[in-house]
Amino acid sequence: MKKTHAYFFVLLILVTTYINKSYSQAKSTTSAIHGRILSTDNAPVKDVLVQLRQATDKKLLKMEYTDSTGNFRFDKIPDGNYQLTTQSMLFIPYESATFRHEGITRLAAISLQLQSKQLKEATVTANKPFVQQQYDKTVINVASSISAAGSTALEVLEKSPGITIDQNDNIAMRGRQGVLVMIDGKQVPMSGQELATMLRSMSANQIETIDLITNPSSKYDAAGNAGIIDIRLKKGNKSGTNGNISLSYGQGKYPKVNPALTFNSKYHRLNIFGAYNYNYRQELNALTIYRQFYNADNQYTGGTNYDNRFRFNAGSHNARIGADYNISKNIVAGFVVNGIFNNMRIFTNSPAQSLDAAGQPAGTFITTGTNTPRRNNRSINFNYKQTLDTSGRQLTADLDYARFNASQAQYYTTRFFDNHQLESKNPYELFGDLQGDLSIRSLKADYTQPLKALGARLDAGVKSSWVKTDNDVRFFDRSNGGNVLDKGKSNQFIYKENINAAYINVAKKWKRWDTQLGLRVENTNADGLQVTDSTAFTRHYTQLFPSGYLGYAINADNDLGITVSRRIERPSYRQLNPFKIFLDPYTYEAGNPYLLPELTTSTELTYTFKQQYTAKIGYSRTKDNIIEVLSPDTVVGSVIQTGRNLAVYDYYNMSVSFPVNIAKWLSSTNTVLVFYGRYKGNLVNTHLDVSRVAVELNSVNTVTINPLTSLEITGSYNSRSYYGFLDVKGYWFMNIGAQRQLWNRKASVKLNVSDIFLTNQTNAVTRLTGYGESFRQRRDTRVMTLTFNYRFGGNGGNNNARKTGGAEEEKRRAG
Repeated sequence: MKKTHAYFFVLLILVTTYINKSYSQAKSTTSAIHGRILSTDNAPVKDVLVQLRQATDKKLLKMEYTDSTGNFRFDKIPDGNYQLTTQSMLFIPYESATFRHEGITRLAAISLQLQSKQLKEATVTANKPFVQQQYDKTVINVASSISAAGSTALEVLEKSPGITIDQNDNIAMRGRQGVLVMIDGKQVPMSGQELATMLRSMSANQIETIDLITNPSSKYDAAGNAGIIDIRLKKGNKSGTNGNISLSYGQGKYPKVNPALTFNSKYHRLNIFGAYNYNYRQELNALTIYRQFYNADNQYTGGTNYDNRFRFNAGSHNARIGADYNISKNIVAGFVVNGIFNNMRIFTNSPAQSLDAAGQPAGTFITTGTNTPRRNNRSINFNYKQTLDTSGRQLTADLDYARFNASQAQYYTTRFFDNHQLESKNPYELFGDLQGDLSIRSLKADYTQPLKALGARLDAGVKSSWVKTDNDVRFFDRSNGGNVLDKGKSNQFIYKENINAAYINVAKKWKRWDTQLGLRVENTNADGLQVTDSTAFTRHYTQLFPSGYLGYAINADNDLGITVSRRIERPSYRQLNPFKIFLDPYTYEAGNPYLLPELTTSTELTYTFKQQYTAKIGYSRTKDNIIEVLSPDTVVGSVIQTGRNLAVYDYYNMSVSFPVNIAKWLSSTNTVLVFYGRYKGNLVNTHLDVSRVAVELNSVNTVTINPLTSLEITGSYNSRSYYGFLDVKGYWFMNIGAQRQLWNRKASVKLNVSDIFLTNQTNAVTRLTGYGESFRQRRDTRVMTLTFNYRFGGNGGNNNARKTGGAEEEKRRAG
């Protein structure tokens, strides 16, 4: 496969180069306005708000932010006379002279002057909203959020529109699970509780933006049926030495402390950057469960009432350091090293009452214990970017290596009592030694070729990844004073996976129409070995993943677009791992090595008004949908949770996003999602056919008291919905925060309170043949957090773009 990739990549370059030369003399029909923003020292400036206005009445038509190279672009602009204006916190506002636009207009570079220290703060008016809607994604501007200060990455996601997190820490986007999470364009090879633990160790102070991508192009990995969450970390790249120091202290039922540092130092061709974050948190998870068991005649045979309490003490170190070097004007090479070291101690206290067939108490049992998971995650990326000429030809490459080590010691003791609180049998003592190792290697190359004669652009690339995971779990029964290996719970599972992929994308624009067509092919090779009983499986398959976009500009204010794509969601390594994870003597979690990947075909229609108001309607069908199922185990009164494939899941959705500027001092960004999901199939001797219309609401409201002081109020509501057999009740929560700028905006103080009314709780019921359950989960979600931020260093202009690996730059479907 390595040679095949090399031949494929070379062939793509030769073909696209030939096409470009064949048509290089023809006239382009693309309609766009291009420009670039520079500082007075000719350095590119990013994040400047550029506004395009009609010259006659100064009416605002479109807004864009400059990218890391200082460039901006307005697409699908009718011929006419226009003006540009800019807004920035650091630079004096600019207004251009009237210019004539026909076809393609390339403006001369605009030079901005830094704000003078004597200027009043009232002149600074440009702030990014917390939520920005774009054609193919929703952008969460975490750095501009007051309520995000002092939070973890997981908590910020929970506040984001369309994102929900269930009681097992599974992340869903717009009512659908199967989300691919990335950091700086690089896939995070974890899911469920493992992923949640990693995201809890990441401070929101490290995050610049979060992209919620619902219909990715073929440039992205085909994984992620529900879409992609791409967490973009802060990247300093100003001249000189700059950085940010922050300290957060939060108090809920338990304390949370989070100091953080980010910095960059750029001189001439070399830019060194880094970040460090320490996160100490104490958390609470209160989980009450009522289980019911039934016989073949659907008669109640007994049950169990649980009142679980889990307390978490977690400390994590999160560090990142890297460098970029401009080998020449057109070549940049660099590396990034990341490390996350997470130590946790979980204290368990789970009293439970057994019930007989008449619903009367039949005794109690109490499980207490300590669990000490440790996670050491390290990765390194080498990246290369070369601009081949001024037409836009570009070559990028990434080489990545990552290592994830996990160790976990579990100590559990269960004592059994009769109705008179006398011990009915000897205590059950269990010790678990869980060791895991995961290594990932990947190689990726991307090539961009403008097709000038066609007014189009071609993107192509190849990627190969190699994954090996080795999990060795051993449980020992210490009930009789010995240390006896429990072969029923112990096992070693080795899994190897190789995925080879190639893609091609072609994008074309006309005056009113634009389109993008892509095709991705992925070849998967997987081998699994269960060492204890020598059970093995092998899978080899190759699949095609087409994607497409068609857009139409009705006029300057109204745009329509439709996307179609096919995607895959492979089982996580944890879901494939067949051994049991002990929770208490009657509760287990186990993987399923026979899980099949789920495949989804989806389409979505998007309408945008004035680049601000967005409405979407979509449909998708998922086959072999993977869901977590609770069902009776072989031991009477016991339950096992494992992943299973459901035949079909049909999903319909409609969403509306609209900002509202009620007054100069009050603005609001709101998102409404209505979706209908239907699960159909047969699992664990039960026919499942359930459906429901559900609603999700999200509102972010900003109150500007004065140029230095502002408030932020956010609220979310999720109505009752289904997830497979689970019937999840509705819930809502509200957060409020305040911010004050200090010392000529070099520092700020933020105070926020999350989940003010302590309503962010999960309540659900499930019912299938032979079993039923209802549960309620409460966490330490009402937290008051005080955060202090200080920016040090100068306000030098930005340098050339720096890439951080993987699929580094998000490109809008329309651009």
